[in-house]
Amino acid sequence: MAGKKELSAEVGYAGNDLDRQSDRRDDADYVAALMKDSEARTFVIAGDNVVLERDSDGHRSLYTFAEAALMGAPRETVFLGHDGVGGVFATLLSDGPQDLGPDPEQLSRAYRGAPGQGFGQQRIDLRTIATQGLVSGKQAGRLAEAKSLLYWHSRHRFCSNCGAPTRIEAAGWKRVCDGCKGEHFPRTDPVVIMLAVDGDQCLLGRQPRFPRNMYSALAGFVEGGETLEAAVRREIREEAGIETGRVTYMASQPWPFPCSLMIGCLAQAETRKIKIDETELEDARWFARDETLAMVDGRHPDFFCPPKLAIAHHLLAAWARGET
Repeated sequence: MAGKKELSAEVGYAGNDLDRQSDRRDDADYVAALMKDSEARTFVIAGDNVVLERDSDGHRSLYTFAEAALMGAPRETVFLGHDGVGGVFATLLSDGPQDLGPDPEQLSRAYRGAPGQGFGQQRIDLRTIATQGLVSGKQAGRLAEAKSLLYWHSRHRFCSNCGAPTRIEAAGWKRVCDGCKGEHFPRTDPVVIMLAVDGDQCLLGRQPRFPRNMYSALAGFVEGGETLEAAVRREIREEAGIETGRVTYMASQPWPFPCSLMIGCLAQAETRKIKIDETELEDARWFARDETLAMVDGRHPDFFCPPKLAIAHHLLAAWARGET
């Protein structure tokens, strides 16, 4: 059906168009045949980083299993889906530290755009890959699936019920404990990210870890027994002291850091006085619509917002342009 493209389709990591074939994951023979097929390809993940190979034509992120075997011993291999040509998999190397993440300076460079690197194989974090456009939007979305799933596997090698080792089943979409027969499934953590608005002004904040002069939408994890709307109102009240009323959904974004789903919302402010939680925020302030648009367009003289990779950018842009 023709019509306006949904906002969620514009965010980073949303370009994953693989046929996940979830109904075939339990067919071990089918998955094994896909892996043996000459068209099979796999992403290679080392800890928090993706193995890319740079040449004169750009960056390559998919490899044959023979090529992947030369990069290191595999700890886990999972089936992501079918791209219409062959099976697409992801392999986690055994030598990659599982909790490796970008330091603040690396994060700042990623937001601003770090310079390109040399030729050959490189291990690069997914945030930098997407920010710099080292792979296509479609491949970035597939890598988000790969990284989230493999991170979950790296943290669930033992049963949370009895402590015994677990093993992969369902092509990587389940772990089974032979000790207590428990079954464990990948999890996605829901996170609300929201704009509190009052007329032609919106509330933005900054965390100490942000690059200097960057402001963004407030965000926080949804807690057990909580609706999305209640989480939005609670987080805004806790972080900035602002009471909000009506909450409306805007867009969502897969966020593989490590395995979250960002749920973007708009909240109508009922109070104006800001009182920040200094353990969460360094600052928060109201921004006028024209000032927000200047941040989105990169022409504000003092402040900037997250890049197009992040859902926060698209929430701000949609509101500033009157598209909500």
